[in-house]
Formats: sequence, C-alpha cells, structure tokens
Amino acid sequence: MPVQEAKLVRTENGLAPEGDGWFVVNAREAVWEENAVMGAGTGFEAASNRFPDFGINIVVLEPGQPNCMYHGENEQEDFLVLAGECLLLVEGEERPLGPWDFVHCPAWTEHVFVGAGDGPCAILMVGGRRNKGVLYPVVDVALRHKAGVETETRDGKEAYAPFPEWTNRPYRDGDLP
Repeated sequence: MPVQEAKLVRTENGLAPEGDGWFVVNAREAVWEENAVMGAGTGFEAASNRFPDFGINIVVLEPGQPNCMYHGENEQEDFLVLAGECLLLVEGEERPLGPWDFVHCPAWTEHVFVGAGDGPCAILMVGGRRNKGVLYPVVDVALRHKAGVETETRDGKEAYAPFPEWTNRPYRDGDLP
C-alpha cells in the first residue's frame, strides 16, 4: 500500500506537515523556534504531530549559547556539526568541534553543546523518542558554561524552569550560516 504525501500547511511561522505521510520541506521554509538563551532551530514537524520514533533538528547556536541542559537519556543520539564552532561537553569533559565533526552518543551519554568561535554554529541533531528516561546531573563543566543544573533531577520542567519558553517564528535570513 503506498504511503500518502502529507500536506504542508502554511502557518504564520512557516510550513508544517499535516498528517503522517511523507513530505519535503526546505529548512528555510519550515517553522522555526527560538529561545533567547538556547538558540534557534527547526524540527521539521508540527507541534501537534511529532515524529514518533526519532526527532531530527537543526539547531543554530551563537557563541556561549547551550542547546539544552547537560543531560543523559535512555535513547541514542547523533550529531553532525554543519557550520561554525562549538564545544561538546561530554561525560564531564570539554571537546572543541567544527564543521563536519560527527558525535555519537549511546544511551545515557551525558552531553550538551555550547556555541563557540566568532559566529553561529549549526548542528544537525537526531535522537530516539520511544523511551522517556532522562537525567540532568550536577556537573562542573556544564555549570561553568551555564548549561547545567545545580540540583540533580529527572524532571525536565524543573531543569528548564529558570529559562524562557521556546517561541515559534519563521526562518530569518542568516539563521543558517
């Protein structure tokens, strides 16, 4: 049985798929999200219709911006730096990364990315979504980069409570370096 193409619906913030079928959308036309502390990006999906098996995002970080809070989770995640420079904070260590550096994180690998260098960094991020376990540990290197929690938690709402909400918006010229 053929899989139907999902309709792309134009919203005030860009194109979003409606339904579960296949689709093609350019990152510059998709709905973007931004957070003053944690950068901007697109996940290519509608908030009301998330991909069930894995998430795929392009995240753009300015120097000093973490993409999230330092964490480990019970799903594999993989990352490819597309442009710019960033720091990978992983298992309590700091690693500088640049274009075309690939990072593989098996389940429970503690990590976060922080923008570095002189301009924006774009990272392709892919991770499983079937399981829900996550741990936000207290780790010095993450705290030094304002990317860590001061009290260990498994609750994402608690980990992100000090930060502004993500807001939807359209792509802006220059978002992708």
